[in-house]
Amino acid sequence: MTSGKASKQARQDRAARLGEVKAAQARQARKRRILAGVGSLAAVAVVGTLVTVALINDPPPPSPEDIEVAGLQTFDDLSADHVDAAVAYEQSPPVGGDHASRWLNCGTYSEPVPGENAVHALEHGAVWMTYDPTKVSEADIQSLDEAIPDTYSVLSPLEGTESPIMMSAWGAQVGLDSPQDERIGLFVSKYWQSPDAPEPGAACTGGIDAPGRTA
Repeated sequence: MTSGKASKQARQDRAARLGEVKAAQARQARKRRILAGVGSLAAVAVVGTLVTVALINDPPPPSPEDIEVAGLQTFDDLSADHVDAAVAYEQSPPVGGDHASRWLNCGTYSEPVPGENAVHALEHGAVWMTYDPTKVSEADIQSLDEAIPDTYSVLSPLEGTESPIMMSAWGAQVGLDSPQDERIGLFVSKYWQSPDAPEPGAACTGGIDAPGRTA
């Protein structure tokens, strides 16, 4: 073979090998893309499965508007003026309306609290639990104290109410017979710091303490 023919053959051989290398590289690239796609799909599937399992094992809490409280009464068009005189409320305990200019500090009280100051606390988004001390035991009172939040809540005695235990928020109320009633938690979830209150998030401290505050 002459040198010219040998050189030409060598170029052809190099071109052929280069073509084979490029074809192999292309095949590897396609494999990587396919594997990457499968991996992505698998990752999405895994994430989806984990989310599904999480939702089953620990579902998100329902929104307040979706919570139903059996026996709940609601009251609309409540005034919210500050007054200096005593107010004759239609509900016992009251659920809103005109009230004192200073709010009741949230907490636990062993004596009845002034309704006009407690209503101002409701205006700030607090929940108010009252109990008739002639109809509940000391153990029940302790259970009630443990059942409500540490902040933005008031617990106090009040005789003569329709039910032994009353849960109140701005514009809402339900009567209960037992501290084990699941509606306590439902009511708190629905109305604690509720946007239905005129001033949710306003202070529940720095107002006034009524006699008998224990916590």
